[in-house]
Amino acid sequence: MNKMLLIEDFKPIKIEDKPIFDKYYKKYPPVHSDYVFTTLVSWMDYAKFCYMINNNNLIVASKINNKIQIKSPIGDKNKNIFDEVLKLAKQQESEYPFGVIDKNTKNWLENNYPNLELIPTRDYFDYVYNSTDLAELAGSNYSKIRNRLNKFKKNNEYSVESITEDNMKDIREFLKRWCLWKDCDKDPLLENEKKAILYSMENFFDLKLSGLSMIVNGDIEAISVFEKMSNDTAIVHYEKGSPDYDGIYKAINQETAKILQKDFKYINRESDMGVSGLRKAKLSYKPVFMIEVYTAIKNSI
Repeated sequence: MNKMLLIEDFKPIKIEDKPIFDKYYKKYPPVHSDYVFTTLVSWMDYAKFCYMINNNNLIVASKINNKIQIKSPIGDKNKNIFDEVLKLAKQQESEYPFGVIDKNTKNWLENNYPNLELIPTRDYFDYVYNSTDLAELAGSNYSKIRNRLNKFKKNNEYSVESITEDNMKDIREFLKRWCLWKDCDKDPLLENEKKAILYSMENFFDLKLSGLSMIVNGDIEAISVFEKMSNDTAIVHYEKGSPDYDGIYKAINQETAKILQKDFKYINRESDMGVSGLRKAKLSYKPVFMIEVYTAIKNSI
């Protein structure tokens, strides 16, 4: 018999919990970026992620602006578990207490809970690309991107290095400069992203992340941070570049894809969080598909 779910039984996610998540993700690879352990642990300050295990299912919840939202359980789809999760979700104050539901789970829920109203959360759809498209930028779809990239290459000598312990100090210095350029502390989203990326870099090797740094005129002027998400997909968590070099984002994007295409068919570049400039940029790279996610409306639970 399943133990009744209580919000008090959820524990804050810590880096020491990585082996627990790794074990589940070996069997049930994350489909959406919001489930990736690096995302969960790095954004703790903002989203207060917590988890519990019930009947061989891993259940994650977030608390943003004091509103709790429970994610879809990770494990074999078990109606008893979903009954409990929905019961717990209904007790929360949030209007959308059950969310980040992928399309397959949505279809399963619609069959098992026909009254449940699920709405798409477009701002959090993940963008997924063919790695070879991003590495080669072939064809008319990418002509504008190629033009800016070629201009950058013509005007700048640059080299690319893997992120290692040897250059980590310089990378942190670059990120501090990047935050000054972007005025991170004035924008709540950027301020939280700054905390997340600095946490990722401090725990880079424990999180088993990989990354590239781009050196222009002797200084690091761009970086990317990525990892395996599933057997055929890598996820790019961060790409940051100096505003002093037009086209540098195009360059670090391509260099990252060149590395990743050797091992992965797809690259997940996460969502645009509803930021219009980011949406335009992500769409310009022509995703092959989106990872759609849905949220349940409380009144329908």
